[in-house]
Amino acid sequence: MKVTTIKQIENTERDVAFEQGRSLRAVLKSDGMGFSVHKTLIRKGTVGNWHYKHHLETCYCISGSGVLTNCATKEKHNITPDTIYSLDQNDDHIFEAMTDVVLISIFNPPVSGSEIHDSEGSYSPNMEQLDFARAIVSAVYASDNKYEATETVNELLTKKTI
Repeated sequence: MKVTTIKQIENTERDVAFEQGRSLRAVLKSDGMGFSVHKTLIRKGTVGNWHYKHHLETCYCISGSGVLTNCATKEKHNITPDTIYSLDQNDDHIFEAMTDVVLISIFNPPVSGSEIHDSEGSYSPNMEQLDFARAIVSAVYASDNKYEATETVNELLTKKTI
C-alpha cells in the first residue's frame, strides 16, 4: 500500500510546469499501477491545444470551469465540477479555462513523470512499450511459418510484461 499527499509532491520532480499551468503527478509508471494519476491545474484565461497520440486520458473536474472542444468535430462541451471527459480516441482537443480549473487526470499507458507537451501537444510514446512491440513484429516477420511466429511471440510475452 502506498499513501501520498499532494504536499509531498509539490516542488519535486513530480511537480511539472507547462504553459497553461502545472501537473502534480501522484501515480507514475514506476509505481507499477498500469496508469498514472495527476492533479492538473490550469490557469484562468489560458488555452491549451493537446493531442495525446500515445496515451488515453480521462479527466474529472474538481473545480473551476472551462470549454473543451473536439478539434475533429468542432463539438464543444462545458466542463464544470463533477464533469468527467475521456479522450478515448486519442482526440485532438482544445481546453479553454474560463476560471482556474483543477482536474484529476488519468493516463494510460502511464507516464514516467518527466514528460512535457511537444510541439503537437502530445507526450512522447513509452519507448519501452514501443521497443517491445517492435520486437514482436520483428519476430513474426523473421519466422518462416505461423507456428514458429506464434511460439516466438509466446516466448517474448512470457519473458516480459508491459
